[in-house]
Amino acid sequence: MQRHESESIQWLRLSVPRKLLVKIKEFNIDTYLINMDSAPHRMAHMQAELDRLGISFIRQVGVVGAELEQPHPDFSAWSYKYLHGRLWSPRELGCYLSHLECLKKFIKSDADYALILEDDVTLQDELESLISAALVHRRDWNMLRLSSVNHGKWWAVRCLNGDYNLSICLTREKGAGGYLVDRHAAEQMIKHLLPMRLAWDIAFDLEWFLGFKTLGIFPMPISQQSNFQTQIQQDLGQIKIKGILKYITVIPFRTVIEISRLGYRVMRLLKLKLI
Repeated sequence: MQRHESESIQWLRLSVPRKLLVKIKEFNIDTYLINMDSAPHRMAHMQAELDRLGISFIRQVGVVGAELEQPHPDFSAWSYKYLHGRLWSPRELGCYLSHLECLKKFIKSDADYALILEDDVTLQDELESLISAALVHRRDWNMLRLSSVNHGKWWAVRCLNGDYNLSICLTREKGAGGYLVDRHAAEQMIKHLLPMRLAWDIAFDLEWFLGFKTLGIFPMPISQQSNFQTQIQQDLGQIKIKGILKYITVIPFRTVIEISRLGYRVMRLLKLKLI
């Protein structure tokens, strides 16, 4: 698989320009698309989406969870069980490691930012212009959320284009279908997010612990509503822990996280509103 991945990336680098969002001339932004070899239909969907917007990309071959052995050095079984409330999940681990591989390749490149995409999203026509507008306020964020599967309240802090704003959400947001990171955020995630203790989209939503700043564009310019069947949570009913253990460890952990999230983000919201 490693050889196939290298060949795929090498071919894509030769066939597309390095500056992937060509209208954002001040910055070099690499776009990474995570796609499994077993999902050519998803690849075709994303090729059409990205071609429509004129965005070239580097294909990151997804890590195959079924090929991962247990125990795995990059997976904390104790934390995943007692903090996240789930048992060994090779599919989740494969997803997690795929995102980290994108970040590691980004750090080794000369790009200023990385746009990370999963292969079942829909891109709004305004995506490129919104990223360009958000970069004007780049000192306010290190990671920019562009998609979510939740429906939380987003509080506007900076106006962008039309009805879109740079915003902050005070509650947990899930989904990692599309996000933009600078080099600092990528370095912090690589440094602190191994071994895997939580699902990827929950782990990177703890930015106050990780040492970087997060905002989102709202309304979200990338949609995670999809007709594709999930590749990750097919065995969710089997790996979720049940009974008293959930109330002894998982719920107290989540309560502490949500209280700290609310406190941190309220302070950020007030600070950004006053600047």
